Amino acid sequence: MRILLALLLLVGAFFAGAAWRNTENKQDTATEVVARNGQQQHSLPTRAASAREGTTPEEEHTISLFERAAPSVCYITTSVVRRDFWTRNVMEIPQGSGSGFVWDRNGHIITNYHVIQSASKALVTLADRSTWEAELVGSAPEKDLAVLKIKAPTNKMIPIPVGTSEDLRVGQSVYAIGNPFGLDQTLTTGIVSALGREIQTESGFPVRDAIQSDAAINPGNSGGPLLDSSGRLIGVNTAIYSPSGASAGIGFSIPVAVVRWVVPELIKYGKIKRPTLGVELLETSDIKRNQLEGPLVMDVVKGSPAAAAGLRATRRDEYGRIVLGDIIIAMNAKRINSKEELILELENYKAGDEVTLTLLRDQREVKVRIRLTETK
Repeated sequence: MRILLALLLLVGAFFAGAAWRNTENKQDTATEVVARNGQQQHSLPTRAASAREGTTPEEEHTISLFERAAPSVCYITTSVVRRDFWTRNVMEIPQGSGSGFVWDRNGHIITNYHVIQSASKALVTLADRSTWEAELVGSAPEKDLAVLKIKAPTNKMIPIPVGTSEDLRVGQSVYAIGNPFGLDQTLTTGIVSALGREIQTESGFPVRDAIQSDAAINPGNSGGPLLDSSGRLIGVNTAIYSPSGASAGIGFSIPVAVVRWVVPELIKYGKIKRPTLGVELLETSDIKRNQLEGPLVMDVVKGSPAAAAGLRATRRDEYGRIVLGDIIIAMNAKRINSKEELILELENYKAGDEVTLTLLRDQREVKVRIRLTETK
């Protein structure tokens, strides 16, 4: 009997222990489920605010770059005032549109000169859709840059971070934001296709070291920023190479190295205070056609540095024959082959500097010293 009783107690203890263990496991499972549910409820807002599920790190980088840069990009529309011939009523006629970006918190907006060229009025629409009438602060047709100013509150003006263009390399990623065909806040991406390009502005002046990229640039992108992978400004989109006028995979941007020195001058003086020689030169196409060795002096401005240095202009003799003036072949020993090269070389100097010009005069080389003055 004692043995039987001991066995019954042992079996009862076993089943009691098993039942207790099962209850404990259920409680742990319930606790874990509650904890998990609580964690999920707590993490829902975090997941909603973080990366979208399924996007790659590269996509997240591009999305983040656009969201940071877009508030600095604006949409510019221009119009001209015309008087009706019959009614004599003055009408405001839409002229065109383009892009721009915020330079500082003082209301300065940067765009291309050709975007606002000949416009009577310009309106700037910021990223928050507010529209402001703009005044022209300064322009540089020779660099295709212009500065506008709007009277928007400081908190609406979000300046774009300014980078560098001197250290760019072919193959780097680039991002263009603008308003092609009037479609605002449009992002296109690509790479730096080439560097050191020389392009002509719509005013016929050369811009050296332009950036060539394959980011889609279309009408309306002009004046918008070209950004590097850090979201910093490296150029201002200005031109496309395409017979149809639409993106063909070749776009050009004014390097930020030019923007950095031009914009402060436009804000301060309303123009670029470049030095000048005071001469009128033969166009490059004519120089090549006539197989000349450099830019030919067609005329000398009275009272200019060139006049003071005795430069000779092209003229006709008493028999009506053309007598060639001086041909500029070097400045401070640097070879000059064209009018554009002379213009670009002058950018390395300031008013008051003295330079040595090497001239070809009557088939012999002549050197003259000339002191540069400010462009009027």
